[in-house]
Amino acid sequence: MPDNANRKPTLLRHDSDGIVSLRLNRPDYNLLSIELLENLCRELENIALDKKIRVVVIESSGKAFCAGHDLAEMRRNPSKKYIKNLFETCSRMMIKITKIPQPVIAKVHGAAVAAGCQLVAQCDLAVASNR
Repeated sequence: MPDNANRKPTLLRHDSDGIVSLRLNRPDYNLLSIELLENLCRELENIALDKKIRVVVIESSGKAFCAGHDLAEMRRNPSKKYIKNLFETCSRMMIKITKIPQPVIAKVHGAAVAAGCQLVAQCDLAVASNR
């Protein structure tokens, strides 16, 4: 059995009545790994093409909305090629948020810092709570 067979998905999608919820699912601060960024890009591309979807909500599991990039992952992969790909993927995802035809709402709880704050800033609307 592969090592990742028991891993939880980094992004969860829920569709209901034209509303898509994309939930960051790395509950220990929802750090932006390359896997999570790629999953967000893929989902945003699919959403942009679906005329039945009226709105997108980006939310998260755990203690914080998003504490930015996964620095431990970056330390494990210090090559220039990896870092360049990481930041290009992040930039592509952020631009997709601003370009899709549906409004995107950030449903923020707890901290949103560094690239997590940038993620919130790219959305059309942010709703925050300190729950």
